[in-house]
Amino acid sequence: MTTFVDRVTLHVEAGRGGHGVASVHREKFKPLGGPDGGNGGHGGDVVLVVDPQVTTLLDYHRSPHRRATNGAPGAGDERNGANGEDLVLPVPAGTVVTNRAGDVLADLVTPGTRFVAAEGGRGGLGNKALSSQRRKAPGFALLGEPGESTDVVLELKSLADVALIGFPSAGKSSLVSVLSAARPKIADYPFTTLVPNLGVVTAGDVRYTVADVPGLIPGASEGRGLGLEFLRHVERCSVLVHVIDCATLEPGRDPMSDLDVIEAELSAYVADETLGGRPLSERTRIVVLNKADVPDALDLADMVKADLEERGLEVFIVSAVAHTGLKELTFAMARHVTAAREESAVEVAPQRVVLRPKAVDDAGFVVRREGGSDGDVFRVLGAKVTRWVHQTDFANDEAVGYLADRLNRAGVEEELTKAGAVAGSTVLIGPEDDAVVFDWEPTLVGGAELLGGRGTDLRLEDNTRRTTQERREQFHARKDAQTAAREDLRTEREAGHWTEED
Repeated sequence: MTTFVDRVTLHVEAGRGGHGVASVHREKFKPLGGPDGGNGGHGGDVVLVVDPQVTTLLDYHRSPHRRATNGAPGAGDERNGANGEDLVLPVPAGTVVTNRAGDVLADLVTPGTRFVAAEGGRGGLGNKALSSQRRKAPGFALLGEPGESTDVVLELKSLADVALIGFPSAGKSSLVSVLSAARPKIADYPFTTLVPNLGVVTAGDVRYTVADVPGLIPGASEGRGLGLEFLRHVERCSVLVHVIDCATLEPGRDPMSDLDVIEAELSAYVADETLGGRPLSERTRIVVLNKADVPDALDLADMVKADLEERGLEVFIVSAVAHTGLKELTFAMARHVTAAREESAVEVAPQRVVLRPKAVDDAGFVVRREGGSDGDVFRVLGAKVTRWVHQTDFANDEAVGYLADRLNRAGVEEELTKAGAVAGSTVLIGPEDDAVVFDWEPTLVGGAELLGGRGTDLRLEDNTRRTTQERREQFHARKDAQTAAREDLRTEREAGHWTEED
């Protein structure tokens, strides 16, 4: 059963924004009190957070699809919808986030560091927020924007100062167990260690971390054995310690050949330069001749020590079982770790803040003419115009007209004309995988315009009430008209215009 996973592909989807609502305020003696539709809530984000208590990506290997909650829709009486809750995903320290193309998006090292992997969609505006002096009674609202949906690759690279490397069963796990409080699995068969084991070592005033990397074999940098999967765990280590088994009984192996094989694998492995790492062959290296408690192994170690030192390597003869030579080794590793920390501290330059103001002639979109099987089409690309389209309710003529106004004010129609579009041309707004297709008309008229200006209601325009004096004058005018009419009838009767036969 898999218990350790250090590389997964995570499919994340942020929450969709809630829809705005179109509503009219009504109460006694005030049946048309104006728009009062509330806004929709924003969708929740998908956030990666470094958690020191998490040491593996196993949970995401088992369920790689994660989705945040949607925002709630708005309601009448100016009630806004609730925002969707963020989906917080804990990851181990040392997790590198990349996209499908391999571009590094984030390097999560410090506990508490947050990275938004997918941003939630904006909530749609209700007709209350859309109303203005010119648009007093909008009969539409904006839809919620879809949340981001993407795939990210999580890759765990152990955070250790020192990496113990070597052939399987060279004694690396035993060395970690006696140098620190770590208790890795120890056995005499190859590939006992299937996961990197980390231990904390204290030498004087220096405290550092040691990683026991699973055993390497020839061809590890090309994927043989477990090497390719775990070589990346030494990319962050500043000191590499070759642990060589001087008591091996395998034919064709000796300390010098073992060292040459591992060195060749280190040189062949390409470290991730985007994280600022140097090639593994350029790291500080120490050689540990292990299992000196065996008499023949001790003799062999004494024989090859001088040859190794001639190569400029610092060599220690130790025994993890007898606990000999460990003190000198721990202080030597502490010395190199301290030097590496000081070097990295000097190299780190103060972070420079770069401001990139928007160009004065940047319209926020581009119009691109593309050829297709049915002739040329015109594609409009831009985050803002794409969002406008996603937020439009195309079943509402007034909402479509509002979109046309926004596109016209942004200069889209003008740019389409410059690109050669004519009435009836096919226009696509948005990227290829999520575009909305229009048969373009330079002037888009919605049904609401037939009744007056877009966003107006004549019932709300005439909001004056008669005064008491005006009502009294109108009453007397009606009475005077009735009296005059009766006088006219009486005069006609007396003049003989009417007869009994009539």
